[in-house]
Order: sequence, then C-alpha cells, then structure tokens
Amino acid sequence: MKDIYISAIESSCDETSVSIVKNGKEDIVTVVNSQIDTHKIYGGVVPEVASRLHLENITLVIDEALKKSGFDLNNIDAVAVTYSPGLLGSLLVGLEAAKAIAMVYDKPLIKVNHMMGHICANNIGQSLEYPLISLIISGGHTDLIYMESENSFKYITQTLDDAVGECFDKVARILDMPYPGGPNIERLAKEGKDVYPMPNLVKGSNISFSFSGIKSHVNNLVHNAKQRGEEVNKANMACSFQNAVTKSLVENTRNALRKYNVKYLSVAGGVSANGFIRNALREMCESEGVTMFVPEVKYCTDNATMIGAAAYILYKNNQFAGLDTKASSHEELQIEAI
Repeated sequence: MKDIYISAIESSCDETSVSIVKNGKEDIVTVVNSQIDTHKIYGGVVPEVASRLHLENITLVIDEALKKSGFDLNNIDAVAVTYSPGLLGSLLVGLEAAKAIAMVYDKPLIKVNHMMGHICANNIGQSLEYPLISLIISGGHTDLIYMESENSFKYITQTLDDAVGECFDKVARILDMPYPGGPNIERLAKEGKDVYPMPNLVKGSNISFSFSGIKSHVNNLVHNAKQRGEEVNKANMACSFQNAVTKSLVENTRNALRKYNVKYLSVAGGVSANGFIRNALREMCESEGVTMFVPEVKYCTDNATMIGAAAYILYKNNQFAGLDTKASSHEELQIEAI
C-alpha cells in the first residue's frame, strides 16, 4: 500500500488540534491550541466558552498546520475527526470543519471515537502487539479493555462512578489548588509523605474501579481538620491520595493481566502523563513479565495525532463516514463486554 496521509481534527473538550499523520505512525505536524488559561479562571472547563473558542481558532489552527507541514489539502488521502464522546458544542465545531474539507476537496471522511484515539496514540513511533489489555485513564474514563487485534475491543471493566482524572481534579479543588488539578496533585505529592489514612480501593482479585469514596474521604479529612482549627498538610494529603489511587490502578490492572493471561499492556489517556502512575505501572509490568506501551507525554492529553493514528486503522478497513455524520456527547466505543 502506498503511504497514506490523513489530516485529523480533535476538538472534543478544550483543545483545538489539527495533525497530519503518515501511515498511522508518523507525526508530520501537530498543532494544539489550548484553552487552559481561559478555563483556569472558572476552575474547570465551561462548555459554552470552549465551543466559542474552538469556533474562533479552528481555521487558524488548520492554516498553521498546513503552513508548518508544507502540505496542501489536495495532497491528503482522507480527513478524520473526533465525533464522540466529548462536549457536544466542541465536537460540532471540529466535525463541521472536517465535513467542509471532505466536501470541498472530495476526500473521504473518517469519524473517530475519542477513546480509540487515546489507545492508538501508542502506535505513534512504535507498534502495539496483540492480544493486549488497554488501560484508559482520563478525566472521563477509567476502563480496562481487551483487544485481540487493532480493531477489536471488549470491555473488561469501567469505573463504577468517578473517573480517575475527574477524581484528581475534585481533590485538587478540595485542597484549593488551581485547574487542571491532576498535574498540580502530582507536583505537590512529590513534596509530601504518605501519612494520611486512605480507604483501601483494592478488593482482592476483583477487577473494578471506584473513586467517589476516596474523594469524599479527602473532603471529610479536610473539613474535620478545619473544624478543629488544624492545618492540613496539603503535600502529605496529595501524596497519600495519589498513592492510594495508584495502588488501585496497578493492582486491578495486574489482576486483569493475570486473569486473561495477556503479556502486553497499553496505557493511554490524559492521566497516563502522570509520572508516578506511569512508573508504578511499569514496575508492575516488569514484575509480571509484561511489555508495557505508553505514549510520549505530549500524546497522552488530547491531540489530533492520536485521531490520525486511529483513523489509519479505519481507513485500511474502508470504514468511512457520510456527510450526515452527527456528533455525540456520550457514545462510547461500540463494543461488548468480554
């Protein structure tokens, strides 16, 4: 097969990103326009503000990607875009831009599920091996997925309540730390000690995630300390919290690897940028004789490169979309439980 160049657009939350990806593995160019400084004022992403900023930035980001790469839209083989899940208004901006490009330049349109994109970020500069288990850890997901091949997905488990990234952000807010909370918790935890009691999130060989309880536990610890006039050591609290959550991620993933006798682990999603969690998972994999794949940090958070990587798999399988494709805020990967 000749080299395939896919132009990809990602706008599911608060980053406007455009990439050109070669053969699903080589990042020719990626431009990311982040809205973090805007949403930081509000302590989190405001959907209406996010969609308005995407609308202002999308053509500028497309132009910048083309200028940096030297490509013309006539030269690409397909245009890909995130259509689900995400903030509906934000998704619509990227989707309509992709449809316009597909129609004007007569290119096939590929709709990509955001979570498939996160998994396929691991194909950038390397090649996943199968069968594998994928751990997706982000602001909206904490999932374990079994993959027999690159386009085969079966759920092992999903979080029962809060996603791990959501939990990090909420605990950061409890500790009066700015958005985004995850990186700030990780940074502060390095200065602290594991001294605060935390609930045990590991339930033997059971493979399930639940993080709402530990969030409430931290909130109660902080509230009770304030009621007694005591000062909370935020660094120690962050360290104790992060250790407990990491233990849950590591042990549940270990249990899944053992249960399904799999020797390859893919880690993906924004929380996989957390160095402490990455190292803990890597140590577990080494002890289990498992090969671990994790993207470069810049491909862990939302970006269009991962969408182009996923789109290449769909391109090879002739899975194209029509110009009547609709955005969906909640549609998950269409897969069955294992």
